[in-house]
Amino acid sequence: MLASIIIYFAITFNRLVKQEEEVKRAWSEMQNAYMRRFDLIPSLVSVVKGTAAYEQQVLAEITAARSKAADFQFAEKDLSFQNDQQQQAAQSALSASMNKCLAVIESYPELKGTKSFLYLQSQLEGTERRIKVARKDFNAAIQAYNTACRSFPSSLVATLAGFKYKQGFEAVEGAERNKEVNF
Repeated sequence: MLASIIIYFAITFNRLVKQEEEVKRAWSEMQNAYMRRFDLIPSLVSVVKGTAAYEQQVLAEITAARSKAADFQFAEKDLSFQNDQQQQAAQSALSASMNKCLAVIESYPELKGTKSFLYLQSQLEGTERRIKVARKDFNAAIQAYNTACRSFPSSLVATLAGFKYKQGFEAVEGAERNKEVNF
C-alpha cells in the first residue's frame, strides 16, 4: 500500500513538473512574440518618418509605448499575476499606438504602395497573429496545470509539493477596441 502511494506521488509530481514547465515554455513563446513586435516597430517608424515626417506626435507616441512595454519584459521566474497585468496593460497601449500610427498611414496612399511598407505590413500582421496564438497556448498550458493542481487526488500532491495556482492571460479593460493591427 505504501509503495503504491509513493509511486502515485512520484508520477503525479512529475506530471505537475511537466505541466509547470509547459506553462514556462508558453510564457517564453509569448515573450518571444512580443519581442518580435518590438523589433518590427523601429522599421515601421522609419518607413513612416520617410514619408510623413510631420506626423511626429504619432511616431513619438508609438516609440514611447514600445519603450514602456519593453520595461515590462519578465523572465519565467517572475511570472506572477501582477507582473502579467502590468505587461498586458503596456502591450495594449503599444497595440493602440500602432493602430493610431497605421491609421495615419492610411492618409498616405504613396506610402501604402511602397514595397517596404507592404513587407512590413505583412510582418506586423503575422506578428499579431503569433501573439494571439501564443496567448492562447499560454492560457491552455495554465488551464491544464491548474486543473491538475486542483483535481483530487493530485491536489494533495500539488499542495504537499508546493505547486501554486497560476493566473492566465486576461485582456485589460478596454482592450477589446484594439485587439489587432488593422490595415
